[in-house]
Amino acid sequence: VQLQASGGGLVQPGGSLRLSCEGSGNGFSTNVMAWYRQAPGNLRKLVASIASGGSTVYIDSVRGRFTISRDNAKNTVYLQMNNLKPEDTSVYYCNRPYCSGSGCYPWGQGTLVTVSS
Repeated sequence: VQLQASGGGLVQPGGSLRLSCEGSGNGFSTNVMAWYRQAPGNLRKLVASIASGGSTVYIDSVRGRFTISRDNAKNTVYLQMNNLKPEDTSVYYCNRPYCSGSGCYPWGQGTLVTVSS
């Protein structure tokens, strides 16, 4: 599976963005998928995950502001981000949750979200 994240950009605090992650190849639609983010100088951190059936998990700092969803027919996972804060500034990636090494799909370039006035 190859992953392509898109939808990032520059937004003011309090603004919204919708990220998309499209997967190509077999198995994407049946796997639990997750969004991660990595700020400069920090480790990549899981933000939210979604099972193939739609159940979701969020980290505390984004719960209530971010919504993860998926369209299995389109092999796409989304991250709706509302009430963005400067601390949300990161490169955002999608992949399998808590994966490492060969357990991950190739990471791709991610999409940069910058929250600044």
